[in-house]
Amino acid sequence: MLVRKLLPYFAQGIAIGLVIGLIFYFFAVPNAIQQQGAVVEIKESQNARVVSTDGPASYANAVEIAAPSVVNINTTKLVGGRQHPLYNDPIFRRFFDDQYRSPTQRRDNSLGSGVIISEQGYIITNNHVIAGADEIQVSLTDGRQATAQVVGSDPETDVAVLKIALHNLPSITFGRSDLLRVGDVVLAIGNPFGVGQTVTQGIVSATERSHLGIATYENFIQTDAAINPGNSGGALINAAGELIGINTAIYSRSGGSQGVGFAIPADIVKIVMKQVLEFGRVIRGWLGVEIQTITPALAESFGLPEARGIIIAGVMPQGPADHAGVETGDIILQMNGQLVTDGTEALNLIAQTPPGSELKMSGIRRGQPFSITALTSRRPLPESHTRSP
Repeated sequence: MLVRKLLPYFAQGIAIGLVIGLIFYFFAVPNAIQQQGAVVEIKESQNARVVSTDGPASYANAVEIAAPSVVNINTTKLVGGRQHPLYNDPIFRRFFDDQYRSPTQRRDNSLGSGVIISEQGYIITNNHVIAGADEIQVSLTDGRQATAQVVGSDPETDVAVLKIALHNLPSITFGRSDLLRVGDVVLAIGNPFGVGQTVTQGIVSATERSHLGIATYENFIQTDAAINPGNSGGALINAAGELIGINTAIYSRSGGSQGVGFAIPADIVKIVMKQVLEFGRVIRGWLGVEIQTITPALAESFGLPEARGIIIAGVMPQGPADHAGVETGDIILQMNGQLVTDGTEALNLIAQTPPGSELKMSGIRRGQPFSITALTSRRPLPESHTRSP
């Protein structure tokens, strides 16, 4: 009898429990999703407001600091047919001037950008901006103009150093490009399409980009800040207005910016600039070998456990590697105790070894481990030698 009286209460309690459970499931656990009979839990923000960031609402201060140091560069080249041989005589040229200049000869103008890095008038730009130019005109944001002289250049990193004879020049502050992280905000300043100085904003998309075919030695910052024709040689700055890169190239099928741009890190620019100012060129180590990256197919054919390292594809006669006994077909896995992952890394390791220094290499020769030490030499100029490391 007592059980019958209590049954309605039990039924009521069960019903209330089910209702509470359903309410808790749908409202207290909003990150539960049904998928083919299973519960998939996801994490969702419980914050109703937009989470604020540490970044400023405006980058005007950074631009105000850096923009005066960014200059426009206008180059002029004389292209076309040969001039009359008598034009080389200064007396003849004085009286007849352009009358005997070839009618097919014309002036070809191009635009680029540069960055003042010293109050003494030194400017950094890309080598491809000024290569072959007969005249280089620099325009500052304050309206001043000057003719620039080429101090030196390094085609293998696409860096050039210019100098102008003006006073009270605004120079940029170098930042630490080695501390850049993917996602950091960056600003590109330059002179795209000759419309005047322009600023574009983006983030660091990647660091240490290589295998792009832009230069011999590649270690680029990739950014989605718009870099258009004319931006080459301009500044890539951080949110503090410090130089962290020199804008160099874009990846584009149309010729315009598609969100994939590349800049030379400021740390590399400083190294190149220092050597150009001291020696007139960059001094690099050289072995005189042709190298090829170990691919998965090559690794399998040589019985290597992984696709890592390089294979010597050729040895220049009487070069440093030849004198050391390096042979075609040698597989190099380490250089000076550092693992070699691919040809780009090997090229950089050789170049960073000062001429006259020992470079210890170890790897596999004809299926057996071996080690060898070579004495690096000075890398020949790229204009008169093949690009062998």
